[in-house]
Amino acid sequence: MKIQINTDNHVTGREELTKHAEATVETAIGHLAEHITRVEVHLSDENSDKGGAHDKRCMMEARLEGHQPIAVTDDAETIPQAIAGAAEKLKRLLDHTLARLNAR
Repeated sequence: MKIQINTDNHVTGREELTKHAEATVETAIGHLAEHITRVEVHLSDENSDKGGAHDKRCMMEARLEGHQPIAVTDDAETIPQAIAGAAEKLKRLLDHTLARLNAR
């Protein structure tokens, strides 16, 4: 499973966030790695310099072998919170999707 991290120009600390995002994704969905070819993580600050509540966004897209990509987003106060929220949503969605596919 390859993990690719993308950030917009308003996100600072890219190297540290990249390591944090990779570790969070690996912890959340590492047990499903045999079914996933790639996970793309997109980090952004929606309001840029203006600030505001819940303006940090994390979008995660997982690509399952032989299936359409699955994507989730989470908005939070901080980038690490958004990463954690999106990883948890992605874990639940992948568990549900793979359970449905295995039931067939």
